[in-house]
Amino acid sequence: MLTPTDTLSLTDPLSPAALRRAAAPLTVAVDDEARARVERGRRLFDSLRHDAGGEDRPIYGATTGFGALVGYSGRADEADQCDNTLAHLGAGQGPDLPRAIVRAALLLRVHSLAQGASGVSAEIVDRLAAMFATDFSPAVPRHGSVGASGDLIPLAYAAQALRGRGHAYTDGRRMPAADALAAAGLRPLVLDGRDALALVNGTSLTTAALSLACDAVRAAHRALASLTCLLADVLGCDPGFLDADLLRAYGHAGAIDVGARMRHTLAGCAPSGTRPLQEPYSLRCSPQLLGAAEDALRYVDGVVGADLGGVSDNPLFFPAGAEEGAPGRVVHGGNFFGQPAAFAADLLASVAAQLGNLAERQLDLLVDPARNGGLPPMLATVPGAQHGLQGVQLATTALVAEIRRAAVPAAMQSLPTNLHNQDVVPFGTQAALRSHDMAELLALLCGSLALGLRQAVHVGARRPTASRCAALLDALAEVVPPIDPDRPLDADVRAAARLLVTCDLP
Repeated sequence: MLTPTDTLSLTDPLSPAALRRAAAPLTVAVDDEARARVERGRRLFDSLRHDAGGEDRPIYGATTGFGALVGYSGRADEADQCDNTLAHLGAGQGPDLPRAIVRAALLLRVHSLAQGASGVSAEIVDRLAAMFATDFSPAVPRHGSVGASGDLIPLAYAAQALRGRGHAYTDGRRMPAADALAAAGLRPLVLDGRDALALVNGTSLTTAALSLACDAVRAAHRALASLTCLLADVLGCDPGFLDADLLRAYGHAGAIDVGARMRHTLAGCAPSGTRPLQEPYSLRCSPQLLGAAEDALRYVDGVVGADLGGVSDNPLFFPAGAEEGAPGRVVHGGNFFGQPAAFAADLLASVAAQLGNLAERQLDLLVDPARNGGLPPMLATVPGAQHGLQGVQLATTALVAEIRRAAVPAAMQSLPTNLHNQDVVPFGTQAALRSHDMAELLALLCGSLALGLRQAVHVGARRPTASRCAALLDALAEVVPPIDPDRPLDADVRAAARLLVTCDLP
């Protein structure tokens, strides 16, 4: 059994880095401050649920049906009301989501509940926190959420697995959830209606997928900036397209900042003097393209940060101020509506698509003897007898086509559902998961370009003259041998992609 290697307090602000750490066992601490918030919220829920005569007040999900059936009474028994919440949501389809996304979503969920505005029991927060010390992960189907009343269907599968129903993973194996809980040393959750609804009524899956996708696209963005510098160096390009005055005149903060990083990477570069006066746009306009991507990624960062710090649930419970002389109030609203994440994920998809275009076009430039400074076609050591990067370039064309197909905005696809209770929906879950998929393909495109750059030097391109570019080439050469003779290159592309994520890029 794996043991936790890291600790996170539910009082601390939640960060994208914490979501990444949740993929492995993690100690989640419910400290006194968090516990006090949760217990205060639970007492408020209990006090608001019953009026002075002992009758139940209408509180969504505690005393009522769900969604379009809110006008009908729920079940009187608490355990039955929990089943009433979760059973009908077992309608998901498709393959299981990656466990890293599911665990990140549950970390975000428990962090939201620990803010004390959801009226849940402290027991639920304690038990969710305990799960993270193990490698237990619910099996959650990919399809079913519209991201409107939160991620109802996927989070219901997670809640059911924590109750010992459905399926889950532990020790790398998929098994019945009750067996997985026992293997992980966990007891099944016991939920009432409020706890069950609070577990599912938030955008935690959407935000988790968006955060992880943004991290992955950022890694590709950094890699492409470094690979562009390496490409310019091995071809002998003049780095004037990165001139600081030029980019200040452009006026966009992202381009100014990316240009500064790229000048740092290319410090010491000596142009060959043999290149055209003006390079193709995939080189000459790279700081403008990568800079616009940086500006867009900063917007996505802001949306993720707000979602990580906010409370996504309905209803919410707010204590009254001391001067009001009342116990507090319950407010029914729409804080589970994932529109910000939907817009951000669609923007992230657009960024991923254009970064993919850039990587593919730069590889095309590198393998074309009419534009690569006279290197052999396809960077083959013996063209015709060998084929170098020809298969890899074909694959990059397919990857770019797949990314482009997936880049259609999801947030504009709103469809009414739930008897028009949910008459507008954001589809943020689809947008975020799609962006996560695209980020994986983008990493492979970066790995393909890196493989081409490593091969270019082998078949006659000059060794980089900038020390930081030379260091990047040497790191690539350590994990990717020259293509001589031809061999299958799928594993080499993946190895180069992993290096770009893990190495200290200039």
